[in-house]
Amino acid sequence: MTVSKAMAVAGLVAATLVAGSARADDMLGSYLARISDRDHRASDGYPLSSAAQMVRQDRANWHKFHRRDGDDQGDPWFRSDGSRADLQRMLERGGAMSSATRRAIVNGEPLIEVDVYSDSVRVSIVED
Repeated sequence: MTVSKAMAVAGLVAATLVAGSARADDMLGSYLARISDRDHRASDGYPLSSAAQMVRQDRANWHKFHRRDGDDQGDPWFRSDGSRADLQRMLERGGAMSSATRRAIVNGEPLIEVDVYSDSVRVSIVED
């Protein structure tokens, strides 16, 4: 095989791998949610300690308990207890939200945007 042909094959393989990894985590959609005081407490009233727990509780409040804040939007992904547990696990992984976003959620009532991908989620603060 010539050098140029080998480079072309290597380039094609690299492009295929990059395209394949991009498809592995396609964006499914996003929603907005206000993380209010009611999201800082579990359903049975005890205080939550992490941003991941609070975002999960927001979705439980939306889907299960119908306790919705005015800024909250619905989503088709986190309807079940199991899918909300998956949400929390994904949020606890590094990279799902910045430390500033975590602090804002734990210490306040920010408006957040949750971007949902096939294998991950990302949370950011929306300036309102």
